[in-house]
Amino acid sequence: MDKQQARKLIKQTFEQPFEKTRFTTLIKNLLNRCEEAPLSYKGQYIPDAYKPYISALDRIGKFHDGEHAVDILVIKLKKETSLERARTMQRNFVAWYLNGSRGDKLKDAALVAFVSPEETDWRFSLVKMDYRFEQTKTGKMKVKEEFTPARRWSFLVGTNEQSHTAQSRLINLLANDEQTPTLAELEEAFNIETVTTEFFLKYRDLFIRTKEALDRVVRGDPRIEAEFEAKQVNTVDFAKKLLGQIVFLYFLQKKGWFGVGRDAPWGTGSRQFLRELFEQKHGRYGNFFDDILEPLFYEALRNDRSHDDDYYSRFNCKIPFLNGGLFDPIDDYDWVHTNINLPDSLFSNQNRTAEGDIGDGILDIFDRYNFTVKEDEPLEKEVAIDPELLGKAYEKFNAIRPDNFEEYKQVLRSGKKGDENKFNKQFGVYYTPREIVHYMCRQSLINYLHTELGKDIVTHKKLFEKQTTMFGNQAKRGQLDCTIEYKLTPQISRKDIETLIHLGEQVSANEARVENKGKETVTYSYKLPESIRKNAGPIDRKLADITVCDPAVGSGAFPVGMMTEIVRTRNVLSTFIQEDKPTPYDLKRRCIEHSLYGVDIDAGAVEIAKLRLWLSLIVDEDDIKNIKPLPNLEYKIVCGDSLLGYPYKPMGLDEVEKLKEQFLEEVNPKRKKELRNRIDAAIYGLFKNTEKSLGYQVTMDFRTNFSEVFRTKGGFDVVVANPPYVRQEAIRHLKPKFKKIFKDFYCGTADIYTYFYKCGVDLLKSNGHLCFIAPNKFMRASYGKNTRTLLTTRATPRLVIDFGDLPIFDATTYPSILLIEKRKPDGRDKAVTATFTDASQLAKLEDSLLDIAFLMPVKALSKEGWNLERSDVLSLMEKLKKIGVPLGEYIQGRFYRGVLTGLNKAFVIDAATRERLIAEDPASADVIKPWLRGRDIRKWKAEWAGLYVINIASSSNKTWPWSNVKTEAEAVRQFEETYPAIYRHLAPWEKELQKRDDQGKFWWELRSCAYYEAFEGTKIIYPDISQASKFSWDQSNSYLGNTVYMIPTDKLWLVGLLNSKFIWWYYSNITSTIRGGFVRFFSQYMETIPISLISDSQKTSIIERTRAILAAPGSPAVPTLEAEIDQIVYVLYNLTPEEIRIVEGVN
Repeated sequence: MDKQQARKLIKQTFEQPFEKTRFTTLIKNLLNRCEEAPLSYKGQYIPDAYKPYISALDRIGKFHDGEHAVDILVIKLKKETSLERARTMQRNFVAWYLNGSRGDKLKDAALVAFVSPEETDWRFSLVKMDYRFEQTKTGKMKVKEEFTPARRWSFLVGTNEQSHTAQSRLINLLANDEQTPTLAELEEAFNIETVTTEFFLKYRDLFIRTKEALDRVVRGDPRIEAEFEAKQVNTVDFAKKLLGQIVFLYFLQKKGWFGVGRDAPWGTGSRQFLRELFEQKHGRYGNFFDDILEPLFYEALRNDRSHDDDYYSRFNCKIPFLNGGLFDPIDDYDWVHTNINLPDSLFSNQNRTAEGDIGDGILDIFDRYNFTVKEDEPLEKEVAIDPELLGKAYEKFNAIRPDNFEEYKQVLRSGKKGDENKFNKQFGVYYTPREIVHYMCRQSLINYLHTELGKDIVTHKKLFEKQTTMFGNQAKRGQLDCTIEYKLTPQISRKDIETLIHLGEQVSANEARVENKGKETVTYSYKLPESIRKNAGPIDRKLADITVCDPAVGSGAFPVGMMTEIVRTRNVLSTFIQEDKPTPYDLKRRCIEHSLYGVDIDAGAVEIAKLRLWLSLIVDEDDIKNIKPLPNLEYKIVCGDSLLGYPYKPMGLDEVEKLKEQFLEEVNPKRKKELRNRIDAAIYGLFKNTEKSLGYQVTMDFRTNFSEVFRTKGGFDVVVANPPYVRQEAIRHLKPKFKKIFKDFYCGTADIYTYFYKCGVDLLKSNGHLCFIAPNKFMRASYGKNTRTLLTTRATPRLVIDFGDLPIFDATTYPSILLIEKRKPDGRDKAVTATFTDASQLAKLEDSLLDIAFLMPVKALSKEGWNLERSDVLSLMEKLKKIGVPLGEYIQGRFYRGVLTGLNKAFVIDAATRERLIAEDPASADVIKPWLRGRDIRKWKAEWAGLYVINIASSSNKTWPWSNVKTEAEAVRQFEETYPAIYRHLAPWEKELQKRDDQGKFWWELRSCAYYEAFEGTKIIYPDISQASKFSWDQSNSYLGNTVYMIPTDKLWLVGLLNSKFIWWYYSNITSTIRGGFVRFFSQYMETIPISLISDSQKTSIIERTRAILAAPGSPAVPTLEAEIDQIVYVLYNLTPEEIRIVEGVN
């Protein structure tokens, strides 16, 4: 089958209602080898828990890729169950079938068509099991007796969907008639990340074209130019917002909320409403943006027309009133009296794309993709564009401003990989992968619940009539309920809470089945622990009452993640609570309005965070008669600087808190404005003169803006964030302010994320929990001492994960996850600790932790530096600290760095240039020295590349004929006379040499250096960065580049010791690893290497072997000689056999 035929087959199958024959044809061509194996489950063969959702299962075939068994299924949903509802039940039903169902063999995966009887759309899914096996007493392997998770990836297909994405992902497999696809290849075809990346690149191009189109319109119309200047509107932010608004509407039109007939219910509108608007099916226009989009945004969606059944006469249909702030004109520009006539071709045209499609306008590109309002979850992924894209777009575009837009375009045109990420470094914004977000949110919830419910659980008991007499006549019968505390034994254990959070949703169908039966049977039994079932009410109340803050909210990934986990868990608990079951919409709205708070310095980020929360609500809005206006989140997700807070305790905010509650639900624009003015006057009035009184402008303050949290709880239950990664060099302008605000915590060389740790701890209530993903540098860097002290004195670390240089983000940031509880350690506390070293471990983060994590005493996390190691390693490290003397003391601190010339192309020369200069003037030989670079250093002996350096020491260090002359001109003349050939060589670079920071008294001199004589002596040299020990013995009088260090010494045995396996092990444990497994050989760490007392015979033994290696460094005998040195060193440090195994990495 060629690609044209494959594309046609996909369109015929996936752009139509489900038809079994077409589907079977596609499957046979996709798999090439598919065994027909009809089987049907219906009626009594469907388990009770799934009967409300599933009417039948039909197997149409089986497939085997040589290793994995895959079944082909058609699952027919019940009439009352849409494709969007009960996704967990659908996935779990397939898991039940694959996991042996009625005694059948285990299957690895299934390709499934989910079909709803009343819908013309259907879902094509890959469901894959994640079996975990254990060994029985007889040695056989069996599936572990736990609920085995299934993962589902899906294409939404059918009448209302485009098949562009399915074509791009499946066409190569369909066109390959020769080979049978593997399960891994099928999984890759359902890879959402590839689709998202492809779409983002097109979105980025649209952003650039939209911005440039706006520029042309503004320049061509003085009225628009004046309006934008007066309102401080810039075209970069206008373009960002416009694309965000259109994307938002693409998500919403999937709900069928637009173009609804006047007497028709919500949900019956067109799924291609924006395209219909462009094609003038809802009214004619002169310009699409000015006549259609602006009225849609700023009139139809922004104004409440509930008095007229939401009818919008301009388009002759119903349009929902959405409230919120997305559809307020940017910076309140006058959209009515300005004619922003963006070309219609920006939105749709007939241009042919590189892929051969027709049309590269905004609508053309968006139309080709599937949009889903539901954000992906760990076990449920839609192969479509979801709201997370808004976060990724924010992360990429956040640093693009009017003043660097042209530079950004040039970088894109250059095509240099990674250059685009440089823009993000300025603001330190890196988007957190969703798997990491879900993991951090789950861990935060587990620790919150364990802290809250580890206390005595409160139950309620009604007082009897005799007991009420103690309250006198005021207490009437039935009027008074008192709360008393009972200790429940056992209390809810951490393990039980983990089971609820990790497995609750997966086992929810099973739990509902048992509850409905009223008892456990041989066939059906509870999967959740009794402590969870019996205390579902108290647990649910804790989740309903939780308060969460992200002080660097960005595009809202963590608030959305926390909401998802809270709602999912509360939904599970509702099975055991004898009350009316709340809908997912009710649970989400409660969580958004009561529990979630966020702050970001970037206004665009705040808008996107609110947008994602609104979208999460919309996905579960099922009231087709009355769509509820979105809540106003202006005082929940706030724009401001989290670190520059108000130092005084705010007073008298009770009235403001009441106004904010009213504002949250207010829909009348006039009333909203009145409330906003009153709230802003009370809050921001406090900050009005802070620039003058405090020396910095306060733009928000947590205790003021979120006073209700501190009044009722004293702080937040959970603070979770990915704080910005901005290096200290880029925040010089903030340092005076930070010094004033953070006082003793302040460190002049600290990166900005450390201050977020201090801020986060201050925001927590007692026993609250903080969970950050941030650079690991604070663990060992000297600037991190205050942070380490804070996190181990005012708080107790619960989880410490170091990812080293693994690619969590697009850029190298050396991230770590830290979860702490705000209470002082009690001396017995332990933290779950892990260091990830392999990128493959990231695919299944939580499973990998089961293998590599260990418990580490919190008291071992020293303020001097954190070394994440097991107790046996820490014991050995502690032992070594007491042996001999530190290297720094032994060599009297003589760690010397190589020469920083400031312009290597002028000073560093090859052998031919040296010979020419000496031929021109023999005196040149006096100042031309052998030169070694970092790349030349090898273990034991450097490999010289034949380079030299022109070494003219600073007049501060050596007296030259020109050193004490009165004028620059005279000095130049003296230099030219003394070394004429050298002068002629350096003169062409005079201007560049004069601009150097690193120079001596004159432009031809090297910077001042007090140890020049050390270069021309015996020394140990080593590179500043390496993946292994590379200490070299040097007697060549070579000068060194600035990426090489030296230790002046004649002790040959010392180079043998430093190159030993033991010293490398020690050094690796006291430094941070950077990308590629490299370590930096900084003096602050080198000086701590313990040098044991060594006998003459031991020195001799090491020296003999070192000399043998130096004599023939390439000899096959070298590994044997190195091993012998290792054994001598083990004896020297008195290592036990167990300690030697630790050093050699033997488990």
